[in-house]
Amino acid sequence: MTALSISAQKAGQTARKPFSLSAFGGRWLSPVLLLLLWELGSRVGVIPERTLAAPSAVMGALFEMIISGELPSNLLVSFGRVAVGLFIGVGLGTILGLVSGLSRSGELIVDPLMQIKRTIPALALTPLFIVWFGIGETPKIALIAFGTIFPVYLNLFSGIRSVDPRLLEAARSFGLSRAEQIWHVVLPAAFPALLVGLRYALSVSILVLVVAEQINASAGLGYLINNARDFMRTDIIVVCLMVYAILGLLADWGVRAIERRALVWRPSIVEQ
Repeated sequence: MTALSISAQKAGQTARKPFSLSAFGGRWLSPVLLLLLWELGSRVGVIPERTLAAPSAVMGALFEMIISGELPSNLLVSFGRVAVGLFIGVGLGTILGLVSGLSRSGELIVDPLMQIKRTIPALALTPLFIVWFGIGETPKIALIAFGTIFPVYLNLFSGIRSVDPRLLEAARSFGLSRAEQIWHVVLPAAFPALLVGLRYALSVSILVLVVAEQINASAGLGYLINNARDFMRTDIIVVCLMVYAILGLLADWGVRAIERRALVWRPSIVEQ
C-alpha cells in the first residue's frame, strides 16, 4: 500500500468521525441552552416576571447588590452562622466518633444515643429550639450544629472500625503501644472517612442554614429572601439561591483540596 493511499485512508477515517456533544461544549451545553430558553421565555412573556425573573434581570440584581454592599454584608452574617455551627457540630461528631470507635464501652454508651439522634430530622427540632433558645442567633447555630454531628460521627466511627487488622498486627509486632497504634495507624487510616463525613456535614449545614435563617432573621441570606418574597422580587430570591449553591460548591471544593494535600499516599488522589 502506497503512502498516498494510507494518507487517503486516514483522511477518510477523520472525515467519518462520529458526532460528539463534547465538540459543542460538553457538560456546559445543556445549562447554557436552559438559560437561553429561560431568557427567551421571559422576553416573550411565557414566564411572567412575578413567577420567575429573567437571567438578565437576575444578573442585574446581583451586580446591584454587590455594588451596594448589601449582598457581601449579609453573606458574611450567613457565613458566620455556618462557621460556628460547623465548628460545634464537627467537633462534637469527631469526639463522639473517637469515643465510640476506639472503645467498646464508649460504643455502648454513645452509639445508641447517636442512632436515636439520626432518626430525628434536625429541622423537626426548630419549634423546640425556638422555645429553648428564643428567636436570636442561638437556635440558628444550634440547628446547624445538630444537623452536622451525625455525618461526621458515622463516617469516623466506620473508618476506625474498618482499619485493616493486619496493620494493627504489624504495629504490635514493632512494639507500638495502644496509644501509638491509635496515633500512627488507626487515625491516619480513618482520616479519609472523616473527610467524607466532613463533606456531608458541609452540605447539610447549607441545607439547614436555608431553613434556620427563616427564623426571624434580621440579617443574612434568609433575611434577603424573606424581604424579596414580601416585595415579589424573584430576581433577588434567585440571586440568594445562587449564592447558597455557590457556598455548597466552594465547601466541597475546599474538602477536595484538603484530600489532595493530606491523602497524597492514596493512588486515587495521586492520579487526579
